[in-house]
Amino acid sequence: MCAVALAPPRLSQTTHHEAGARAAAREIERDLLIRYHERGDLAAREELVERFLPLARDLALRYTYTDEPFDDLLQVASVGLIKAIDRFDPGRGTKFTSYAAPTMLGELKRHFRDKGWSLHVPRELQERALAVGRATERLSTELGRSPSVREVAEHLGCSAEQVLEAREAAGSYEAASLDAPIAREDGESASLVDTLGGEDDAYELVEDREAIARTWKELPDVERSVLELRFMHDLNQREIGERIGYSQMHVSRLLRRALNRLETAAAAA
Repeated sequence: MCAVALAPPRLSQTTHHEAGARAAAREIERDLLIRYHERGDLAAREELVERFLPLARDLALRYTYTDEPFDDLLQVASVGLIKAIDRFDPGRGTKFTSYAAPTMLGELKRHFRDKGWSLHVPRELQERALAVGRATERLSTELGRSPSVREVAEHLGCSAEQVLEAREAAGSYEAASLDAPIAREDGESASLVDTLGGEDDAYELVEDREAIARTWKELPDVERSVLELRFMHDLNQREIGERIGYSQMHVSRLLRRALNRLETAAAAA
């Protein structure tokens, strides 16, 4: 069997053209950076801002799932772009976008950390909350449904508990005013504070339950059995009598006596 040497694939004319255009663009950008940093050419700086503003827009779009207005996000990313232009060293030979993109993303994250959160949340938890939000949005698009907590955790390489903690922390991003109006079914105006507070009647039952529980343990076995058969197994007095070997009248007396004891214990609590 003979070996056949495979020739390397030829780049299409379009690919050659695109590669040439990218190389020419990088050369123009490098020339503008040199003009600004070495000669102080502010016109070159302004042209750089215009050239990379679409990149700033793309990075700002990553955070549109939040409640922040897009114009504010774009402004923050643009500030990061200007910082990147001012701090970049053309003599290091690195691509400007490799430096500018992390600088803009850092500015966006700093904005959320310092100005966006209504309550104090640790920086690591803030960044994880943002990452969970982005991952949830991406997985929803890929899966065609809302992802589970475990799926988000696997995507980010963290635990399900960390995802739940991040989602809970995300609720601290924006605080609602107690005077904020809310809709009501009866059509009357109301505010959020009108829905808060109020007495819980269940608290009054706590002491009653404790007193009844103590008294229950002190009841004779036969009385506890009669109460269980009546209220847990839903048997009538005749069926209870047949089950334990007592007459219906005797069962009635046992029920009345046991209930009176429990009622007295609750009233004394």
